[in-house]
Amino acid sequence: MSERDDDMCKSVQPPDGPARVVRFQDYEACRPDKVLRELRDYWTSIRKGRAVPMRSDVDPRGISRALDYAFIIERIAPGAGRLRLAGRHLIDLMGMEVRGMPLCAFLNTSSRGRFSDVLESVFKGPQIARMSLHGRADYARPELKAQMLLLPLKSDLGDVTRALGCLVAEGDTGVAPRRFDLVQDEVLPIIEGGRTVSPSPSAIGFAEEAQDFSPRRPAEPPRDLARGVPRPETPEERRSLFRVVQPKPLENDDD
Repeated sequence: MSERDDDMCKSVQPPDGPARVVRFQDYEACRPDKVLRELRDYWTSIRKGRAVPMRSDVDPRGISRALDYAFIIERIAPGAGRLRLAGRHLIDLMGMEVRGMPLCAFLNTSSRGRFSDVLESVFKGPQIARMSLHGRADYARPELKAQMLLLPLKSDLGDVTRALGCLVAEGDTGVAPRRFDLVQDEVLPIIEGGRTVSPSPSAIGFAEEAQDFSPRRPAEPPRDLARGVPRPETPEERRSLFRVVQPKPLENDDD
């Protein structure tokens, strides 16, 4: 073993047990960039020449160091994904079991609209998305910075309705649950040099059709077909048509 390897390994002697070797490099996995890079490299390796790998190709043993931060989601509606599997780090952030929960539960309500747009673009592209998140400081909740990565997957039916991802927060979690603001997002092509779809509300079907605001010709007033003149509409116009009819005097019949 080299001197460098000696420096990377330390023996810890617990009071009631044998020595346990703690490798410092095992704790480097908590660095967001390292976890995201490892997960993306693994996703690329299981593509096997395809644009998007299958969900069945994912083997947890291939992402052992990133496993605590990884998750798999299923698209259940436009812009909505449900957690099918989730690592321990996500459970710690939420303070509860998160399987079956929507992924947007980790976002504050003000950021969920944009997050849904980005998520839907991952399925529709398909494409890769990377997001920077910020957890606000509060009582017993220190400030947190986090990174999220989303990588599209195909279901057994061949449609892109699954995604492999990871969420890595730096710092002390504090009191759960912890939720984040979406401060920055970036979409990347699954094939280098390819095109990407910009996340937008139109991608999830919420955009309304463009309205025609050009001035319209005023409607022609209805006419009295019998007289060929405009039919009165207002009470004043109707009153102006009233006529006082004087009754004829009755003739006395002297006969």
